[in-house]
Amino acid sequence: MNKNKKVFFASDQHFGAPTPERSFPREQKFVKWLDEVKEEAEAIFLLGDLFDFWFEYKTVVPKGFIRVLGKLAEIRDSGIPIYFFVGNHDLWMFDYFEKELNIPVYHDNQEFTFNGKTFLIGHGDGKGPGDLGYKRMKKVFTNPFSKWLFRWLHPDLGVRLAQYLSVKNKLISGEEDVKFLGEENEWLVQYTKRKLETKHYDYFVFGHRHLPLVINVGKNSQYINLGDWISYFTYGVFDGEKFELKKY
Repeated sequence: MNKNKKVFFASDQHFGAPTPERSFPREQKFVKWLDEVKEEAEAIFLLGDLFDFWFEYKTVVPKGFIRVLGKLAEIRDSGIPIYFFVGNHDLWMFDYFEKELNIPVYHDNQEFTFNGKTFLIGHGDGKGPGDLGYKRMKKVFTNPFSKWLFRWLHPDLGVRLAQYLSVKNKLISGEEDVKFLGEENEWLVQYTKRKLETKHYDYFVFGHRHLPLVINVGKNSQYINLGDWISYFTYGVFDGEKFELKKY
C-alpha cells in the first residue's frame, strides 16, 4: 500500500428500496461518502446489494442510480481500483460494470493481501451451515435456464415484478430489526472458524447480515460484518496496520 492511503469497504446499500423516492437521500449520502474517501483510497470494495434489484438484459439495465454509477465511473477513471462483489439482491449482474465502468465483478469470495495482512472478502450469503432454503433458491436463480426465462419478460414487467417481490422482504423495507444471534448461531462466524482450520486469514470481511460486527474468531483473526446503508451507515477502513468499522 502507498503511504497514507487506505482501503475502504461498504456493503448493503439496497438503492431503490423501499421506493426510489425514499432511497434517493441514502444514495446522495453514499455518493458524498465516496467523494470524501476517494482522496485517501488505495482501493474501494463494494460487497454486494448495492441495488435492491439488478438485472442486465443484453441492451437494457435498470433505470436510475445515475449519481452513484457516475461517481464510481469518476473514481475508477482516476485510477483508483474498485472491486464489486455480487450480493443476493444483485446476483443477476453480468458484464455491465466490467465493460462500462472497468470494475471487476466477483460472484464468490476472493482473497486479497494488503501490507502482509490476508483478507477473505465476499458478500456472505449462503455461507456456513443452515439457511438451506436460501441456498436452494440461489441455485434456481443462478441457473442459466432461469436467467434465460426471465430475460424473455419485457423489462417494464420484469423489473417491476422483481422490485415488488424484493421490497416485500421486511428486512429491506426497514420494518424489521436485525438482531445478533450469538456467535454459536451466526452462520458467518461458524463459516470463518471452519476456514481457519485449513488456512489463516487476518480478516474476514462480509456484508449480508446488515449488522456492524467485529468478532475475534481465532488467534489474530477477525470477522467483520460491514452493516448497511439503511439503518447504520457503517463502513470498514484498513490503514495498512489495523481494520476499523466506522459510521458515516
